[in-house]
Amino acid sequence: MRTLQIHHRTRYAYDRPVAFGVHRLMIRPRDSHDMRILDSSLAVTPRADVHWAFDTFGNSVALLTFHEEADELVIASELVLRRYGLDEPVTRIERHASDYPFHYDPDDSIDLAPLLSVHYPEDRPAVEGWISAKIPELPSRSLQVLDLLGTAIHESFTYRRRVAYGVQSPGQTINTASGTCRDFALLFMEAARSLGFAARFVTGYLYDPGSDTADEAALSGGGSTHAWADVFIPGAGWIEFDPTNRIVAGRNLIRVGTTRTPAQAVPVSGTYRHDGAVFLGMNVEVSVTRSG
Repeated sequence: MRTLQIHHRTRYAYDRPVAFGVHRLMIRPRDSHDMRILDSSLAVTPRADVHWAFDTFGNSVALLTFHEEADELVIASELVLRRYGLDEPVTRIERHASDYPFHYDPDDSIDLAPLLSVHYPEDRPAVEGWISAKIPELPSRSLQVLDLLGTAIHESFTYRRRVAYGVQSPGQTINTASGTCRDFALLFMEAARSLGFAARFVTGYLYDPGSDTADEAALSGGGSTHAWADVFIPGAGWIEFDPTNRIVAGRNLIRVGTTRTPAQAVPVSGTYRHDGAVFLGMNVEVSVTRSG
C-alpha cells in the first residue's frame, strides 16, 4: 500500500485574450478495490463551470464551460490517493492465467469484440513480421507471451519524449525504432490483438521510486502523464502491461482512464476562438510523490 500525492498543471498561452470553447478533462481516477482517492481539488483560470460525467467506458470526465476571455488557460489538479498492491503477485497470476493459444468464452467475446480487432489493418503485416522476428517461438502460457512482447518493445525501441498530442502508427514506431509511452502502448495493443488478446489503452500517472532515492533506477515517462496497456487474460482478468518500463501489474502505475483507442484518452482537450490570436505554447507539469 502506498499513499501518493499527484500534482498536474497544464498551461496554454496566447498573445491576446481568446474565447474558450468547452474543454474536456480526463485527469481524475476512479475509486476501485486497488485505489482510493483520499482528497482532490481542481482549479481553473479563467473561471469555469465544472460538470462531471462518465464517458462510454465509465471513466470520470470533467467538462469545463468558460464565461470570459483570457490570454492564458491554467488547469491545476491535486490528488491524494492510496494505491494498493495486487491481491496476487505475478507468479500467482501466472498459475491462474490460461494456456496459449486460447479462446474467450462466448459472453466475453461479445463484450470484448471492439478490443479484439486490430485498428491498423494496413500495419498488421509489419506488426506480425516484427513479432515473428522478436519472438520466433511463442510460449504456451498467456502471461509469458505478453511478458516477452513487452520486453521486446522495451529492449528494441528508444524512448523519446514528445509533447504534442497524438500517436505514431504501429508501423511508424517499428520503422523509426523510437517513440513515446503512448506509441509503445499502441504497438503493444496492436501486437496483442493480432495474437488474439483483448487489449485497451490506459492513461494515467507513473510513480517513479527513483525520484525519491538514488538506489533505484529511474523510470521513463515520469514528469508527464503516462500511458500503458491493459490485456484481458482468461482466469486472471485485466492485467497492466507497461512496455516503456517493462512493468507488469505494477502498483507504480496510477490508472486514470481506460479506452479503446489513444485518441479517446487525451487528458485535456478543447477549442478556442482565436480571431487572429497566436498560440504561444503549452506547458505541462506532473509530479507524483510519496506522501507519509
